[in-house]
Amino acid sequence: MKVLMYGGTGSQAGPTVKHLLRQGHTPHVLTRNLDKANELKGAGGVPVVADLADFDRLRAATREVDSVAFLLPAFLDNPGDGLVFGRNAVDAAVQAGIGMFAWNASGEVSEDNSESNTILQIFRHLQDSGLPFVVFEPTTYMENWLGPWTAPSVRNRDELSYPVLADRKIGWIASDDVGALVVAALERPELAGNRYRISGVETPTGPQLAALFSGALGRDIHYRTMTPEQMGAVLDQEFGPGAGDGVAEMYRQEQEDPDPPTKYHDMTSVLEALPVKMSTITDWVKAHKEAFVQ
Repeated sequence: MKVLMYGGTGSQAGPTVKHLLRQGHTPHVLTRNLDKANELKGAGGVPVVADLADFDRLRAATREVDSVAFLLPAFLDNPGDGLVFGRNAVDAAVQAGIGMFAWNASGEVSEDNSESNTILQIFRHLQDSGLPFVVFEPTTYMENWLGPWTAPSVRNRDELSYPVLADRKIGWIASDDVGALVVAALERPELAGNRYRISGVETPTGPQLAALFSGALGRDIHYRTMTPEQMGAVLDQEFGPGAGDGVAEMYRQEQEDPDPPTKYHDMTSVLEALPVKMSTITDWVKAHKEAFVQ
């Protein structure tokens, strides 16, 4: 199976490329970076140099494959481009007669009808397109712990910092598991039309998460709730002024909500349909230990 990969050079969708190759499929990976294109050739992928705003190029690239694995970039220079990019991907798949369109929405597809809800607008466009599709709605990635808001505090202060209240349970999920689930869905066209709300199979509170880190790293780690402002400031420093505004507001609403939505899901039925071995937090931390030690 030939699969057009959106976001395949990044941390979220990169594991999907790995699982496609492992299963004997051929990933055609979209990129704007010629250096990354050369790296993909060496790894067994087919690089496709294209811009998501170039519909004609996307349509031509989509006609070369059987299926699509879509991921919208997390940070865009112009947030308004997200809807254009999503519609371009869907419309190119329609015109190419794609057999399956698997979308990792990078979070829940909220039913908020505001004009700023790009994800919902893309989802409705996908529903109306007539394409066979599956949508994955993950909770929160374990890879977020590698970010500058968490890893340095663990490494330097034995402090696991994150902008989630200490008593809130989170079903942290590894991007590698999401990649495996996406590939499993692409291999099962009979599952078209499904939305999968996915999470890890463990649901620790903040202190329980710190205890798992302690066991994996062999030293005492404690949990600290960051303020939304602190999280936003780190993102501004990493990605430019204003980059953290939306994330800070999201965490502010979550922290102030007296009855926030759950951030974990029962994965039993998902794993029956898509038989993937899920990562444990302990194994994940051990595998990424170098990020958390001096």
